[in-house]
Amino acid sequence: MAESFDTRVGAYAVIIRNGSILLSHWRDHGYSSWTLPGGGLEVREDATAAVVREVREETGYFVEPEELLGVDSIFIEPEHRFPGENRNLLHALRIVYRARVLSGTLTHELGGSTDEAAWVPLDRVPELGPAPLVQVGLKMAAIRPAVRSE
Repeated sequence: MAESFDTRVGAYAVIIRNGSILLSHWRDHGYSSWTLPGGGLEVREDATAAVVREVREETGYFVEPEELLGVDSIFIEPEHRFPGENRNLLHALRIVYRARVLSGTLTHELGGSTDEAAWVPLDRVPELGPAPLVQVGLKMAAIRPAVRSE
């Protein structure tokens, strides 16, 4: 018998400006972490439209996707899914773009899955204990945050 699974496709942005990366603080189901701005595609929405929409919702910026960096594929076991979610295996496909800010003002999302947005100096990223997706995006973009020496 075939194993049941769900698939979730999301689009995310790596946005670097003046030595800092734009991150969103994700808070959902009692979990929190800094991550790349982005999220799930809506019905009949393509990935580039999704990343533009998600970055706008989470950070207040209008962005232009410049380059497809890659697609990350992870599997989340049923027991590691959020309470109340379907208990099937989840296959998450994360489409990652390099993007640039066109306009807008840094704004925190209200009523969504993120509660803060910030420009974080690349050398401070490791201190945040970010979600693994941040490291995936930086690796795809061939950017290595420096470890701050004290």
